[in-house]
Amino acid sequence: MGPPLPTLSLALLTLTSLIPSTSASYAFYVGRSLTAQNATLIAGTGEEVSSHWLQIFPAKDHSPNATLTVGVTKDAVLPGALFQIPQVPHTYRYMSMEYSDFEGFPAPLTNGGVNEKGVAVRDVWANSRQELYDMTPNPQMGLQYSDLARVVLERASTAREGVEIIGDMIAKYGYADYGGNTHLIADANEGWVVWEFSGGKGLWAAERLGPDVVRVLYPGYIEDFPVDFEHSQDYMGSSNIVSFAVEKGWWNPHGSEPFNIFNAYGYQVPGENLTARDGGNKYMSQAALEEATLAMVPVTEADMRERVRDPRISDDEAGYGQVVSLFQDMDSDMIRVWNAPTGSVAAPFIPWWLGVESIPPSFGEHRYLTTGASSSFLNPDFQLQEASKFAGRIFKRVLYYMCSNPNAYHPMVTDMFTKFENRSATDLSWIEKSAQTLISSGERANARNFLEFYSHTRAGEALDLGRTLTEYLNSHIELSGSWRNPIESAINDAGEGAETVNCLVGFDPDQPAWKQPSNATRRRRSVIRE
Repeated sequence: MGPPLPTLSLALLTLTSLIPSTSASYAFYVGRSLTAQNATLIAGTGEEVSSHWLQIFPAKDHSPNATLTVGVTKDAVLPGALFQIPQVPHTYRYMSMEYSDFEGFPAPLTNGGVNEKGVAVRDVWANSRQELYDMTPNPQMGLQYSDLARVVLERASTAREGVEIIGDMIAKYGYADYGGNTHLIADANEGWVVWEFSGGKGLWAAERLGPDVVRVLYPGYIEDFPVDFEHSQDYMGSSNIVSFAVEKGWWNPHGSEPFNIFNAYGYQVPGENLTARDGGNKYMSQAALEEATLAMVPVTEADMRERVRDPRISDDEAGYGQVVSLFQDMDSDMIRVWNAPTGSVAAPFIPWWLGVESIPPSFGEHRYLTTGASSSFLNPDFQLQEASKFAGRIFKRVLYYMCSNPNAYHPMVTDMFTKFENRSATDLSWIEKSAQTLISSGERANARNFLEFYSHTRAGEALDLGRTLTEYLNSHIELSGSWRNPIESAINDAGEGAETVNCLVGFDPDQPAWKQPSNATRRRRSVIRE
């Protein structure tokens, strides 16, 4: 379960806000020199009030006049307009977690995935300073965070090329956002953090993460940055990233302080001395999570699943969990993704490979938590899909039952999920050896069918486990007299930033922050800009 919960200061207990209102996500990067299998590890969660589903996008050839629609609508917190940009002649195959809602950002949106070239992408919130937010044009025009993630998955053959694609897109078409964002892009050799800023000035910066680095983004951050970055292999950025900070007086080139991206462009809370590695977190800062991950070196996939499953990270806000291993010289069909269909504190990770050609209906798109579902009837084309069980809903039930009494239920459920995943991990050696043998023998179609059969089988067994758990937990709660009816009148919470269902022992989501035990206090991550 990782290191003990940190104790936060009394001053932080009284904070009701630290950052602008956003959706959020975690991302972990562990360079291959620090991993047990010499593979870059990418992991994380997505935090959106939304339906989530796993989807495979096949490689595709496009006509010369093909376009794609990008941007945000007038309903976004920073209003914009949709427009079209040219599509490239060929896009790569990729697998990603899709989701259905972020206000003014047209669905489906992508949060985390990997393509056939072994390039993985995650997008993570990281807000711009207030002045940039305020100077954003209305309407704003440009690619938004999901657009940028998708074009990287469709077009990039290396992580470095992914950064270059983002820079090129922003330079040509602009950037539209909700207040700033970062992307973590990685391949088997390196990672990159790309921070895009509000304001309509085309500002962005990127830092390379080498094979001996651990980085956690929540929010994303970049610190010291060379002013002559154009001559460095470890940094990239817009041509105005330094000069604009000087022009606005956000950095003094004649002073003693080095140029620092967070200090110059990051969102600051008046009167609070926040740092790039300690701000906007839930129960653990980025620094604490990085240190906890470093303590696991050499890091395994199981270690990363544990980090993502940690209840200080995974709660009702986490829409899924993901761990991706990026090996050198991998066959594209053998790229492996561990995916939990909702917050992994309450769902098992299931192994998938990029060679899998279909996702079971139970893990595909459903109406649960989908925008507009409560005010419209079902599209008949989706009737069989909707009739299937939905993994996201089943494991949400596990979360709600389990977190009603975490002292009793959380250790048991975690143990069952861990054993389920250990069984899958034990199978990987013969599964992947068999598939690789088929590929080497020219039987790629059979290898894909074999991988798909195994993933579908484990997905079905995961659903069986989820149903068994919900039945057991429901029965235990009822027979032990632990059932309690709601006392509130509203089924939904007070809005973004309100407490959510979680499994932290001693933490009561019905109590305000200042009444919580000191070892389970939480920084709120929402504020309405005035």
